[in-house]
Amino acid sequence: MTEVVERKATNVHWHDGEVTRGDRAAMLGHKGVTLWFTGLSGSGKSTVAVAVEKALTARGVLSYRLDGDNIRLGINSNLGFSAEDRQENIRRVGEISKLFADTGVVVLSSFISPYSEDRALVRKVHEEGDLPFMEVFIDCSLEAAEERDPKGLYKKARAGEIRGFTGIDDPYEAPVNPELHLRTDQMTLEEEVDAVIKSLQQRGIIV
Repeated sequence: MTEVVERKATNVHWHDGEVTRGDRAAMLGHKGVTLWFTGLSGSGKSTVAVAVEKALTARGVLSYRLDGDNIRLGINSNLGFSAEDRQENIRRVGEISKLFADTGVVVLSSFISPYSEDRALVRKVHEEGDLPFMEVFIDCSLEAAEERDPKGLYKKARAGEIRGFTGIDDPYEAPVNPELHLRTDQMTLEEEVDAVIKSLQQRGIIV
């Protein structure tokens, strides 16, 4: 695993508090976890995450969505779409997701995150923090995603107006062994949400 960024801060030390992760879980009634939704543009990542967030809220489970476009409008507005910037984008979101999960929130992170190495780094960050991490592969054929094309990006990529577009002239490295595999070109949204909820219950994250 390559080092993504050089640590420039010196003489810094982690400061523990007196409220434990268990204390927060007891207060909320559930544990924190990061669900990492990865897939092609137009595969349905954001759609599934929005529906899961609504379902969790109805159950009294505190959740929060971190969406690719939303993040790039704020904290990552200084990043483009080169391989290096994509890597830094995912690194930052991974750290943010870790913090949310540590507070006891069910984090719904929706990012194309096309490179397996970058996703592995996010998983490693969670494992080192002893935090649950679930990679959710939002699987959809390129043909189906391109037919949906909600933002018109595939059309622009085919016309050469966008370079380095995932699935067209930049690769997407599909997860080999995700915790959850959803075929959004074959399943209904209700079935997808149900699968996510059941997976969280089976892992003892929520009741």
